Amino acid sequence: MAYLLDTSILVRLANVADPFHAVATHAVVELHRRGEVLHITPQNLVEFRNVATRPVAVNGLGLPPADAEAKALVFETAFPLLTESPAIHPAWKNLVSALGVIGKQVHDARLVAICHTHGVTHVLTFNTAHFARLAGFGPGVAVVEPTSV
Repeated sequence: MAYLLDTSILVRLANVADPFHAVATHAVVELHRRGEVLHITPQNLVEFRNVATRPVAVNGLGLPPADAEAKALVFETAFPLLTESPAIHPAWKNLVSALGVIGKQVHDARLVAICHTHGVTHVLTFNTAHFARLAGFGPGVAVVEPTSV
């Protein structure tokens, strides 16, 4: 099976002080051990940089840009990057129109559209509630919480 790693996973992997770092690490290692393919997207890397360079006082990691880039490079090396394609936009547009997606959830909807476009069947995320409504649309995706791996 193919998995997309949500940005919530990447942020925990990058922050050893996070209380869920070990859970994220275990889930990724276990899925890899099982032979699952774990992907990331350019969008994940954009979102990761946002969180990584944002001050801790506003729910970020407070990393200098060079450190955020180094951690992103580790992710790009470890996980295959799903390419951007023109097919993503219509898949996203259909999803947000059909479900009336608004606000910040449009970003999660785009990740689901990327999954649909690339045939990725699972999303590994700490934000299962964000994906619950989106998961059943179209070909669907299974939303997996890291503690269940």
